[in-house]
Amino acid sequence: MPPDPLGVREATAAVVAQARHVRIAPEAAETLARRWASEGVGPPGWYPKHHFFDGTHRSANWLLALDAVNFSFWSQDPAERWEIDYRGERLDGYWALAASLTRAVEEGAPLWDARTLAELTQGDVYRIFRGKGVIPLMADRLNNLREAGQALLDRYRGQFIHAITAAEGSAARLVALLARDFPSFRDVAEYGGQPVPLYKRAQLLVSDLWGAYGGRSWGAFSDMEALTAFADYKLPQMLREQGVLEYSPELARKVDTRALILAGSPEEVEMRAATVQACELLRDALAEAGVPLMAFQVDWLLWQQSQGVAAQHPYHLTRTIYY
Repeated sequence: MPPDPLGVREATAAVVAQARHVRIAPEAAETLARRWASEGVGPPGWYPKHHFFDGTHRSANWLLALDAVNFSFWSQDPAERWEIDYRGERLDGYWALAASLTRAVEEGAPLWDARTLAELTQGDVYRIFRGKGVIPLMADRLNNLREAGQALLDRYRGQFIHAITAAEGSAARLVALLARDFPSFRDVAEYGGQPVPLYKRAQLLVSDLWGAYGGRSWGAFSDMEALTAFADYKLPQMLREQGVLEYSPELARKVDTRALILAGSPEEVEMRAATVQACELLRDALAEAGVPLMAFQVDWLLWQQSQGVAAQHPYHLTRTIYY
């Protein structure tokens, strides 16, 4: 069992043990792991396209800005989905987000500069995310970017690399630091009166640093195995497609009819917790099949496979800044 310094594994296991709306099917996880192993899957790589990266301290600040606003791309009406055109491609979702921030840098906006982030205006963020339709939660994205910039100025002399240095090579410590000093990364739900830390975007940011810097320099961490899967809305959709997650009839109806599921509701917390625990099972089953991956790499694999796939079931709709 990997270390659990953040308490995510323990808390999500407790939710799954009590869950009324979501069940994990271990046999389906084993089947999926065996199929992946037979197909020759290996550790998925970080995908640099559409990302700004120059290998310096500037890239660390840019990645902080990216994951500060990496959430909630869905539209209630799929025809109104936010999209952008970038370098001859029509992009939506996360790829549109990354490309928007890269486009802004190319147009002269130094989004690696803490003062620039702290002083962004509503007009600035509308220009950054301009495209077809409007990206959801625009005001929250402005708030998160300004918060990130101000926290860098107040605590880290404007540079995220000083936060990375303070973590002393520990992925877990950097996640905890983000949750402490950057409130928008403090992703802790509640279930049965108990806190359930999930830290989706904080863990994702650490994995992005590791991936972008190739596990060296500002991406060198000695305990990447401490990270869990990043509980969002695409992973549970993919896990349900594979039969690894099973929903109660009531929850299945809500998801399949695209009904809004409130953030922090028992159903939503159970889906997120089960996503984390299902990826733990997949990691263990893959190891037994001779494919050693860490939990966050199982997440990357599922997410990358979800892109461009026509799924039988929709993903659940929860409007939140956490994913």
